[in-house]
Amino acid sequence: MADHDRDVPLPRFRRKPTLDGEAVLLRPVTVHDVAALMPVFQDAQVTRLTGSHRENGLDEARLRAWYGTRADQDDRLDLAVVEKATGNVVGEAVLNEWDAGNESCSFRIAFVPDAQGRGLGTEATRLIVGYGFEELGLHRISLEVYAFNPRARRVYENVGFVPEGVLRDALLWEGARVDAVVMSILAPEWFKHRGRPAGTGRTLS
Repeated sequence: MADHDRDVPLPRFRRKPTLDGEAVLLRPVTVHDVAALMPVFQDAQVTRLTGSHRENGLDEARLRAWYGTRADQDDRLDLAVVEKATGNVVGEAVLNEWDAGNESCSFRIAFVPDAQGRGLGTEATRLIVGYGFEELGLHRISLEVYAFNPRARRVYENVGFVPEGVLRDALLWEGARVDAVVMSILAPEWFKHRGRPAGTGRTLS
């Protein structure tokens, strides 16, 4: 942590909330969710869309060790996405890479293949982004989305994320270099439209 960040109080990342929506419930992720989340790490299409290289491997034991420590983190928020109709854990939504001095952080979300295309990702994104602004007091939340994932980009735009620029050749995937689009949403924008900006249609993800 930089010297100028030491006097900046931690936001309420220590508290792990439960966020209740119409179709999904976001709750603190636990080690018991690993089995349900394994398809996120094993499915070829999911790993491609998230640009997740697995050179070192991610077996269940390593994932259980990782998820077993999420409740203790005071600089990030890892939530499991539960589909309310079934009670199944279908993905995760994360606020991470917190920058205290600039009141900003990054966002990522991933779903198991069977849960995609039903609007669950859009609602989960609204819930956790809203929490970031309204409860954690963040000013900026950003993400990167690869050029070969236009469906995810539409979801982010539907929630109010705005493209900022392109990271050229940011990903090398199976011999091809792929651009990443940087997107962000700011607190004043969120409080203006609450994740439903005018002129955007409903996109399923």
